[in-house]
Amino acid sequence: MLIRDASKYALQGLVGQPMRSSLTALGIAVGIAAVVLLTSLGEGVHRYVLGEFTQFGTNLIGIAPGKTSTTGFSGAVISNVRPMTIEDALALRRLPRVVAAVPVVQGNAAVKYRQRSRRTYIFGVGAAAPEVWQMRVAQGRFLPDDDPRAARAFVVLGSKVRTELFGRDNPLGQRVRIGSEHYRVLGVMETKGQMLGFDLDDAVFIPAGRALALFNRESLMEIDLLHAEGSLSSEVARRARQLLIDRHGDEDFTIVTQDQMLEVLGSILNILTMAVGALGGISLLVGGVGILTIMTIAVNERKAEIGLLRALGAGRRQILSLFIGEAIVLASLGGLAGLMVGAGGAWLLEKIVPALPTHTSWRYVLLAEGLACLIGLLAGVLPAHHAARLDPIEALRAE
Repeated sequence: MLIRDASKYALQGLVGQPMRSSLTALGIAVGIAAVVLLTSLGEGVHRYVLGEFTQFGTNLIGIAPGKTSTTGFSGAVISNVRPMTIEDALALRRLPRVVAAVPVVQGNAAVKYRQRSRRTYIFGVGAAAPEVWQMRVAQGRFLPDDDPRAARAFVVLGSKVRTELFGRDNPLGQRVRIGSEHYRVLGVMETKGQMLGFDLDDAVFIPAGRALALFNRESLMEIDLLHAEGSLSSEVARRARQLLIDRHGDEDFTIVTQDQMLEVLGSILNILTMAVGALGGISLLVGGVGILTIMTIAVNERKAEIGLLRALGAGRRQILSLFIGEAIVLASLGGLAGLMVGAGGAWLLEKIVPALPTHTSWRYVLLAEGLACLIGLLAGVLPAHHAARLDPIEALRAE
């Protein structure tokens, strides 16, 4: 039997029972659509989270006080042998391949201007913060490069704080009160948006030394290093570790490169994407059972047809190929329909809910279609094998 004739025969077998074929393909379509839609959501979340973490650049190294084997935000007050000081930040800034170092102190306090008051995040930083964190000043300028241990009382406002306190008035040169001190406004930052729910525009920036005094702390909460393009983060981290050990006498700090953080985060998000895809795979399994059931019924209904083919000289391999081909075509058509529904659903979901990121990856699309064909092959083998083993005489008598 020619391949063309075999293909035509398989298609006629499917077209001859349109309701049965459609319902069977529908099972596979639902499974593929679920896989594509869920993996699109997982991949979208993956890209969104990585984008949030890399919006500050990719050449960052974070150094937090306290020795720990875990990674994460350094927002907690950590008890360590020796406080991490501004002098440590100044020393780290002089290391080879280090472009800038920013001491970081974070807290929460009320910022007052005349009769208006807003409680917001206070960041104590250095003059290099915009360069290290890839932020821009929209109006005025950032904090000057004063001696951080005796910095002047200047403040730079986030865009939301500026709007809430000053409205349409020009804030430059005005004085705001933070804690018990008055600060002169030097600038306003461009809108940066949110990072994992943290509003970066609802914050103000003051010198790190003054933030330590404001919050009555001895230790910085973090030092962020920006290393030069093309340099190895591991080598810069090694030099920073050795310098701080020499200064502190012990490794009472934790260094996390952005490469390490992204690697761990990427692994977790990959597992998440695979997990949600596996949930959709359960629907594919149900569709495979449906194909197995339908093909078994088809073999029992078409015994006479199989007997006639055998009587005309069709071999067992040809009979096996015909029924396996039907199962694969059925699964493939259902898979294509599922791909269109899943990809279209992901696109529509992003349009309806812009805050919910989706991204349809061709890797998962091809994998899902290949899986549909594989399920069709596996589900068709048993009924096809049964059909091929039928005795032609007994099969002809089945009519």
